[in-house]
Amino acid sequence: MQEISWNEAIELGSPYPYALATTLSKDGRANIIGLAWWTIVSWEPKMIVISVGHKRYSHECLEHCGEFVLCLPSEEQKEGAWLCGTKSGREIDKFQEAGFQQIPAKVVAPPIIEGSTVAYECKVTDKVNAGDHTLFIGEVVAIHGTPERARHLYSVHYRRLVSIDFKGNCNFGL
Repeated sequence: MQEISWNEAIELGSPYPYALATTLSKDGRANIIGLAWWTIVSWEPKMIVISVGHKRYSHECLEHCGEFVLCLPSEEQKEGAWLCGTKSGREIDKFQEAGFQQIPAKVVAPPIIEGSTVAYECKVTDKVNAGDHTLFIGEVVAIHGTPERARHLYSVHYRRLVSIDFKGNCNFGL
């Protein structure tokens, strides 16, 4: 083995599961952030953590709202999902620009993105400062899925998206 750079390590470690998190702004407008930095952190209670940069608009929304829905976008949503990870919700309505439909969540205020492979409704229970990001730890309070859309997206070093289903079938032509 040889010593490599941070960027090389991130690229070699790819792909990472790509997710979209919805939350609400101070004025109640739904916002979406594209995330590769998220993971399950507890089985009981069910908990997920998302990592959001301090300067991001979504950070401001999460601080205000204290809730999010983590959606795994399906292969069919790749263009909109990419837009949500590359544009700021300060300037645009990402639901409109991405062509996503909002559906009401069962427990939390932020909406679910219709057609997601899986959607986890979460209430923030803790926050951890981690350098230039905050880890928002959310307890999962409801879960939804679209089994007929089994392929969800993975980020390859923030350059492109690929899709993989739960059986390991891949599509690299995204």
